[in-house]
Amino acid sequence: MFLQHVADGILSGAIISLGAIGLSLTMRILRFANFAHSELLTWGAYSALVFVGFFLAMDETLGGPIGPFSFGWSLVVAAVLAGGLTAAVALLLDRVVFARLRGHAGHMTLVFASFGVALLVRNVILLGFGPDPFYYSNELQIAVRVGAVRVMPDQIFVLGLTAVLVVVLHLFMTRSRTGVHMRAVAENPSLARASGVDVDAIVRWTWIIGASGAAVAGVLYGLTVQLRPELGFSLILPLFAAAILGGTGSLYGAVIGGLVVGLAENLSVMVIPSSYKPAVPFLLILAVLYFRPQGLFGEPR
Repeated sequence: MFLQHVADGILSGAIISLGAIGLSLTMRILRFANFAHSELLTWGAYSALVFVGFFLAMDETLGGPIGPFSFGWSLVVAAVLAGGLTAAVALLLDRVVFARLRGHAGHMTLVFASFGVALLVRNVILLGFGPDPFYYSNELQIAVRVGAVRVMPDQIFVLGLTAVLVVVLHLFMTRSRTGVHMRAVAENPSLARASGVDVDAIVRWTWIIGASGAAVAGVLYGLTVQLRPELGFSLILPLFAAAILGGTGSLYGAVIGGLVVGLAENLSVMVIPSSYKPAVPFLLILAVLYFRPQGLFGEPR
């Protein structure tokens, strides 16, 4: 039982980590807590559902499962397209809302604006798709037993894809010119601008990376659980807990933070009723802010 909860915690933590990376970058580079970030997960998940339906209408064979997985190539392509569409929506929201406030309004104004954007996105999805849950596929899977742990093939895929994306993002942040500029802006925007860095372009890249990562996380969540309009709202505390625990702006901090949150949530049901499980991320946030406000990998300020 303990090992099964650990396995479930790692798998759910992988999804939280992927969503927390974008939130952590936003908090460090754009310097405000974006509560609309969790709704980008929902937008990405439902966007992929629309693309899957479109592909299946064109050719039903595209929906056939790949090997032991429950999904076909239609979902793989749909996830990529959903990432691009979600990034475009994030850039539009920044241009219409956040860019007009950035530099002219205080931090709390941006935070409250993100609340309003989150409500808008959630209700647009609710209006378009209704309150009922959706699934990408109705294919049945056979659980794989690894020792005393049972996992679904889709869950193994989620863990593997998350690991690959984290490595790719690490290489981007450390080896590419844009990644180096993003780290410079995160440290000191004024000095970076004086050094010739196009800060506006870095802001756009921050939205693109954060939103596309959120979209993929939303698709993975919908793949292993289900799609529902309150998907993002249910993940908002775990995402913030992971970002704060790891230290804002830290790629691997967000990953470790997500895994810790996932493990804490799933192990907590062994000692407390499952109805109290959503309170665990909140308690983690309080503990981190009290004992180490900068997070595990953050630098004291």
